[in-house]
Formats: sequence, structure tokens, C-alpha cells
Amino acid sequence: MVKASQNSSQWWKSAVIYEIAPLSFQDSNGDGKGDLKGIESRIDYLCWLGIDVVWLTPFFVSPMLDFGYDIADYCAVDPAFGTMEDFDRLSQALQRRGIRVILDFVPNHTSDQHPWFLESRSSRNSAKRDWYVWSDPAVSGGPPNNWLSRFGGSAWCWDEATGQYYYHAFLKEQPDLNWRNPQVRAAMAEVLRFWMRRGVDGFRIDASAVLAEDHLLRDDPVDPEAGDTKPPPQRLKHVFSDDRPESLGYLEEVRQVVDEFEQRVLCGEVQGKIDRIGNFYGNARPRLHLPLNFALLDSPWDALSLQGTIDAYLNAIPEGAWPDWVIGGHDKQRVAGKVGQAQARILAMLFLTLRGTPFFFAGDELGREPGEIPKDTVQDIFEKLVPGYGLNRDPERVPMAWDASQHHGFTTGEPWLPMKGIGTRNVADLQKDDRSILHLYRELIRIRKKVPALCIGDYRPLRSRNDILAYERFTSTDRFTIALNLTHEGRLLEQIGKGSIVLSTRLDRTTAPVSGQHLLRPDEGIIIQMD
Repeated sequence: MVKASQNSSQWWKSAVIYEIAPLSFQDSNGDGKGDLKGIESRIDYLCWLGIDVVWLTPFFVSPMLDFGYDIADYCAVDPAFGTMEDFDRLSQALQRRGIRVILDFVPNHTSDQHPWFLESRSSRNSAKRDWYVWSDPAVSGGPPNNWLSRFGGSAWCWDEATGQYYYHAFLKEQPDLNWRNPQVRAAMAEVLRFWMRRGVDGFRIDASAVLAEDHLLRDDPVDPEAGDTKPPPQRLKHVFSDDRPESLGYLEEVRQVVDEFEQRVLCGEVQGKIDRIGNFYGNARPRLHLPLNFALLDSPWDALSLQGTIDAYLNAIPEGAWPDWVIGGHDKQRVAGKVGQAQARILAMLFLTLRGTPFFFAGDELGREPGEIPKDTVQDIFEKLVPGYGLNRDPERVPMAWDASQHHGFTTGEPWLPMKGIGTRNVADLQKDDRSILHLYRELIRIRKKVPALCIGDYRPLRSRNDILAYERFTSTDRFTIALNLTHEGRLLEQIGKGSIVLSTRLDRTTAPVSGQHLLRPDEGIIIQMD
């Protein structure tokens, strides 16, 4: 069993990471859209909550067709979010309060308005022509192969002026960079260095598995198990357009750049089955510190399934690698909408006491459920281009609710997405209720920081019985048992030994003795300090 490290250069092992989408966090100027000054105005809340790291989604210059992931300048702040001075002031203010900053890094594609692409498409003889993926039509005419964009339709866009197609795994306005070109890799390395010189503590790599495509441009095979209920882009097996081995080599180069600076962390979006996640940590050459793990979101919500999911994930990562647990994100459905409010408290205790770095999305600590998005207010391009498959990401992007006022303290103007159905699930009201889910998050984070066994200690699973998920966290001096009732009925926890309750998800009892067995109330989780 690998022991947790106390090395200060590995600060990310003990950190709690909080994702903020600037557009949806706090508006400072009344235009209905969040900005950098807005985040700065809420630093007191971040400190009150106790998080260690803020991960900011893109605020760079962008046409904003895809929530800012269509970047036209990697090293400039879009005026909608403020200025570079605003970023520097925010970053410095956070770091003075002990909160680190990591940014989204989007290396797979740019906006079609990026100067690199404008030059690339200007001529077949352009010096940057090979910075993107261009191809002649198929012999019989039309796109070079059958690859599909994740946003629907062919992944190839015809360029009349130069008589070739360019490849776009996402929107046609998001042309893919050609990572086989060393000049592209060098340019992207300079982007990383630019932000690290400004004091950024690390990056989350967007779409880290799709940096390379098959150089022969072979057709993806049809997935025989994908029926009409699947969105058309998911009806192919992305054998040649996704998860190519070359991508892992490019990640090794990115890691080398990040390692030029001390105490930086590299996270990465890794989609797909658990059994492939281990590849992204690296072997002889390191890749990501933290390939993001969404297993808890994807698992059926019962004790036996969860214990299997957790075990499969921990067995899939290399020896010595550090786990992580992600329960929300800007393109993930709000988990409280899946498991319900009572079990959302169970999830909070689960992911904040498992061994590994926890990630959550602003609003998860409020028990936020998906927002109500009338059809005429849909903003997400995914839903507009591939409608009817439940792919709309607007519901989780509804702005943060700070109070019970008209626009919930987010803006004095009209919010960029409607803020309906939020009710009392806002910061001000939940702060007043000392047994709210918000206070549960705060208390779990506080205990995690205070108790080494719950932060960097070792993990031992216990056999889940009677709908109770249970495991131990321990060091050489302390041992804790976490027991989580995954049902809406009382359940008896047996053969537990002697100890005392440190925390209940109901926030209504501590120091209660436990001896041999204990009755867990419906939807209750407890942390027991063992004698």
C-alpha cells in the first residue's frame, strides 16, 4: 500500500479544488455576465468555505460560441471578463489568502478567428498551413473520411478559397491544431510559460485525449451497439479520431514544460472507461499529475455499485499515483439532480473523505440541481446543433445564487441564463442554517484539513453490507471509519468496533459513542474515530 507523501511540492494531494466558470459566478458591472472583478468580490466566501484552489474556466479572448473554449488569443483577457490587470489583481488577492489558481488549457483547437488559423487558411503556401489539419477531398469527392464532429455532422469543413478541408473535432469554428507539427507544440509551450510566469499554479487540460488523429485518416468503424437513442456522433467507434497513442507523448512534452516551474500541477480531462485512466499518469516519463476521474458521477447510486466503482478505479491507477474524485463541472449534469438532496449530502461526505484530491463545481456545495431552461432561452450550442438527446449543458451553467433577491445577487442586470427554480438554495440562506448542505461542505473541508488520516492517510475498503458503503482512513496513529447509508430507510451498521462519531451528514451529533453496532438513520453518513 502506497503511503501518502508530505512533500510540500505535492501540495495538490491535500488540496480541495473548486471550479469556477467566470461567466456564471458573479457579475460586477450589471451586464448579466460574470467577470474577474466579480470573482474578486467573493474571495471572502471562498475563504469561509475553506477551498484551497480555484480552477478558472476560459476567460481568454473568444467569440464565445462554446463557453469560451473557442480561443482567439491564449494570452489575453476577453474584455467581457475584464483586463489582464484584473486577472493579476484577482490572482494575487487569492494567493494572499492562501488560495492557489489553476487555469483551463485548451490545446486541441483554436477559434477560427485566431491569427494562427487566419494565416493558415490564407494560402496553401502559408507558413502556418501545417499548423492545422488540412486534407484534400476523398477520391470520389466530399470529406476525406467519415469522422464526425462531437457537435454533429461531418468533422470536416470545406474551405473554398484553398480547395481543401480542415478538421474540427468540435465546432466548425474550432479547427483542430496539428500537434504533429513541432512548431505548434513549441507555441503552446510558450502559452503555458506565459501564465506560469504570472504566478499560475497549474492547468487543467481540456480534451487531453484527442490531441492526435490517425495520420492515415482511416474511417472510424460503426458501433453496432449504438442505436437511434444515441446522438449521431456517438454511433461511431472513435478508434482513429480519438485516444491515439501519440497524444500521450504530447502530454509528456506538456508535463516537461510545466515541470520547468516549481510546485505546479497538471490535471487533464479524460473521458471514457476507468481502465484507460492509468495511461494518463505516465510510465517512465510522467504525464498528468491528476487525470480527472468522473467515476462517482457515472456509477449507479447504490452501495454495491459504488464499492465496485471505487475499487475498479483505485486498481486502474499505477502504483504511487495519486487518485482524484470529480463530482461536478461546467459540462456535467448537477449530481444533486441525479441522487436527490438527501443523498447529495452522502456524496459530499464520500468524495471529501476518500483518498485523493476532490474537485467540485461552484454551486455543488449548495446542493444545486439543474436549472430550468425554457427552449427559447437555450444558449448551449451543443443543444442547438444536436437537439433532443439531453446534451444541453445550460442547466448546470445557471449563475451562482448568492441571496434571495430578484437575480439572486449575481447581477443587477438580466442574467445571461434564466435563474428560475432556485428558491432558498442560495448562499445567504444556507449560511444562516447551520445544518444545511453548505455547512456540511464547510465542516467536511475543515475536518479534512485538520485530520491527516482523512486527507493524506491510507485507505482500506470494508465489505459493504445492508446498503451501507464503508471504508477506513488511517495513519500510524489514527484510524477512522466512514459509513454511508445509501437508502432512505434506517440501516444497522454491524461489527464496527468501538469509537465515537466525529461528524454526521445531518450535523446534529458528534462525540456519540459507537460500540459493536450502530443504527444509521435514513440517508445518513457518519465519520467514526476508532479507539
